[in-house]
Amino acid sequence: MTNYKIKVGISVGDIHGIGIEIIINALTKSDLLNKCTPVIFCSHEIFRDYLKLINVLDSEINFIDNFNLVLEKKINVFQTEKFKHRIELGKPSKDAAYIAFKSLETSCFQLKNQKIDVLVTAPIDKYQIRKSISNFIGHTEYLENQFKGKSLMVMLSEKMKIAFITGHIPLKKVAESINKEKIINKTIQLHHSLKRDFGITKPKIAVLGLNPHAGENDMLGVEESDVISPAVLHLKTKENILADGPFSADSFFSEEKLKKYDGIIAMYHDQGLIPFKGLSFSSGVNYTAGLNAIRTSPVHGVAYDISGQNNANSDSFTAAIDSACNIYLSRNS
Repeated sequence: MTNYKIKVGISVGDIHGIGIEIIINALTKSDLLNKCTPVIFCSHEIFRDYLKLINVLDSEINFIDNFNLVLEKKINVFQTEKFKHRIELGKPSKDAAYIAFKSLETSCFQLKNQKIDVLVTAPIDKYQIRKSISNFIGHTEYLENQFKGKSLMVMLSEKMKIAFITGHIPLKKVAESINKEKIINKTIQLHHSLKRDFGITKPKIAVLGLNPHAGENDMLGVEESDVISPAVLHLKTKENILADGPFSADSFFSEEKLKKYDGIIAMYHDQGLIPFKGLSFSSGVNYTAGLNAIRTSPVHGVAYDISGQNNANSDSFTAAIDSACNIYLSRNS
């Protein structure tokens, strides 16, 4: 595997956002072209139009419509469905979002057919996509329907790897959505991912509490004693997983504790993502674990407000490509 150049498929994301800009910056301002072979899925005409708007020459881009024409150490752009569309940077658009969806659809098809090895997705506007694809929820749900396995969103950085019991639901529904079985299953998923995808032989996992101060001996809530602690005990005694908790979330994210644990289970979205983005926003990666396919993405959104200004930070996208390649190597070593 040492000489094999991993083929990284890239969906362009919303073409009115910063997607193509960060893709180009990530691939030209790093050594990624020496590590992998990128294949971007986009209409050639639209891709060229975008490059003109951000004053980037397309002379070094390899525009192809056949995988036999993919070149190493080049940015390859594979022709998807052709569209007539005038790009308006920074403006939410149903048509631009549909183009992003078609890029995702094509990249998943090619991943299934083993024309690419991994998938890295640029940010999309889910609200705009739903105007054309009414049942679309997001990348994670779409990928779970396309590939085998049960998805688990894991946020990655050098500081931590954190997964979530609940995701995009209202805060008032969090407590009723947490149960022992869900905590056990998602912790087992994270455990397997840490071993398979990151080569950690005996992962140590921290499980956070739900309530302030992890319930304060049931004074501030009983979920810790009734649900979370029994789940942790089961993980230790029945699943032979090195799990500890529940920890009080407000004091957990210290350097000492982050170094001690290989993975973290948070109870809800903001409980984990606020500290994660606070510590790792510029270099964090969103990884969809649990599937027979590898997909990563940057942690930020489409950033309409800075689109076309040539000052978008591409570090998270660079890290997403690098992480996808490293996970591929770990799975195939």
